[in-house]
Amino acid sequence: NNGTALSYPIASPRNGADIPPADNIVTRKAVNPTWTPTANMRARNASLPAQVPGGVPENPLGVRALYLGDTLYRIHGTNEPQSIGSNASSGCIRMLNEHVIDLYNRVPVGTAVRVYRSAPVPGIGVGYATAQPRPSFGLF
Repeated sequence: NNGTALSYPIASPRNGADIPPADNIVTRKAVNPTWTPTANMRARNASLPAQVPGGVPENPLGVRALYLGDTLYRIHGTNEPQSIGSNASSGCIRMLNEHVIDLYNRVPVGTAVRVYRSAPVPGIGVGYATAQPRPSFGLF
């Protein structure tokens, strides 16, 4: 709100995974989101359940999710905090649960999101995450 840039460590998409479109908006927010693995995820790992309810330790979305446009991409928490700082996600932007709670509380639906292929210039946006050379994001 005061124009201060915030930085959070993230886990970005692993090599070969798609990344979110460069420009998008936060279209929805969820507390303890339910996770539904995609058909591709279940094809790669047949042991995945059809759905994992929110609020359980096994849920890889963690405690909050910010949904990007009409895509399956999200900025979300994690049940694997050790993955932060690496290329580990299937395409989403992963954050520590305490950080995604902070971001969730600061960012309203309708906020513009830009995904960078490398870290943006410091001072741009409301909450950019620097994880060079992995993707990062800015909220405007």
